[in-house]
Amino acid sequence: MNQFTQEHLRELLVIRPQDVTEGMAAVLAVRSQKTVVLDLTSMEIAQAQRTADFVSGGVKAIDGEEHRLGEHVFLFTPAGVQVTLN
Repeated sequence: MNQFTQEHLRELLVIRPQDVTEGMAAVLAVRSQKTVVLDLTSMEIAQAQRTADFVSGGVKAIDGEEHRLGEHVFLFTPAGVQVTLN
């Protein structure tokens, strides 16, 4: 079997929301087994915090994982995805 068959393909989605409501796209993507980089650098700090909290809660509710990559950049993964940060 080819190692690049459809069942081995995974998607990494980068989301740069402009407001809190766009955070739902990140939760839905993780629920669909996609890994998401959430870049909140273009948002005001209060909005970015609300969005991060919302997405974090939604992803944890579906047994996903959260990893902080930077001050306002997060990685959200579905259950079963192993992440190693060095």
